[in-house]
Amino acid sequence: MGGPLREATGDRIVRLDGGDVHIVEDGPPTAPALVRIHGTAGSTHWWDPVMPMLGVHRVVRIDLLGHGSSAKPASGYSVPDQARRIGAVLDRLGIGHAAVVGHSLGGMVATSLAEQQRDLVRSLTLIDTGPRDDAFQLDGTVGHLLRVPVIGQLLWRLRDSAIRDGLSTAFTRPVRIPDQIIADVRGMTYRSYTSTDRASSAYLRERAMPERLSGLGLPVMVIHGARDKRWLPASYESYAAVPRAGIERLDGVGHTPMFEEPARTAALIRDFVTAGTAH
Repeated sequence: MGGPLREATGDRIVRLDGGDVHIVEDGPPTAPALVRIHGTAGSTHWWDPVMPMLGVHRVVRIDLLGHGSSAKPASGYSVPDQARRIGAVLDRLGIGHAAVVGHSLGGMVATSLAEQQRDLVRSLTLIDTGPRDDAFQLDGTVGHLLRVPVIGQLLWRLRDSAIRDGLSTAFTRPVRIPDQIIADVRGMTYRSYTSTDRASSAYLRERAMPERLSGLGLPVMVIHGARDKRWLPASYESYAAVPRAGIERLDGVGHTPMFEEPARTAALIRDFVTAGTAH
């Protein structure tokens, strides 16, 4: 097993029963692990703007089932199922402790991972993850129609308009949207999109995020845009009830701080995670 340690750069497929998972690793393999989980219709590429500013960590970005270059099977999209798969991936990588960061749905998956494997997760950073189901604001007219049977399937065949409509609520500040992000959404199946959407609602209806986090006792940082178009911005204040939780409100920013204010977002994550691994 000898040989020099190297930077864990590049992407790979982790073979798992029920569907393979695509990951991208960056950084020294002996550095503290930092896991990043995207939101609905996202992919590993949603983290690209903040990657150069995260300091020295072993960063593992994961495509959820049904997203990016991961498998797109008929089932397995519940939040707990997605979290179990991430736990299996980290086990394959030999990672026993990690700071976990999730954007929107990714924050729910990160929380579910901590519920399942409390000793694995050192800390949680939630970025624009709504606290409860009734705080969700419909993501555009087409986004609403995609949830309607038959109509949604027909629209999915013409999903370029749905992508444009959906991205209009993902950002508040003007940003350049990389072609790869558009391609990743196009690559989803209608089943994977709608199953993921229903899964996030089901997870929040079962128990609200502040209640789930309060029972974990983990360090938590909540970052949210003050002009989020997908979740009611005022709802994020309910996270103040979570012990050991801090709330960072980014003025003038929408649902996707990684693109709208990458330097500030990266600094918040870096400082929080570094403080947690120092103990």
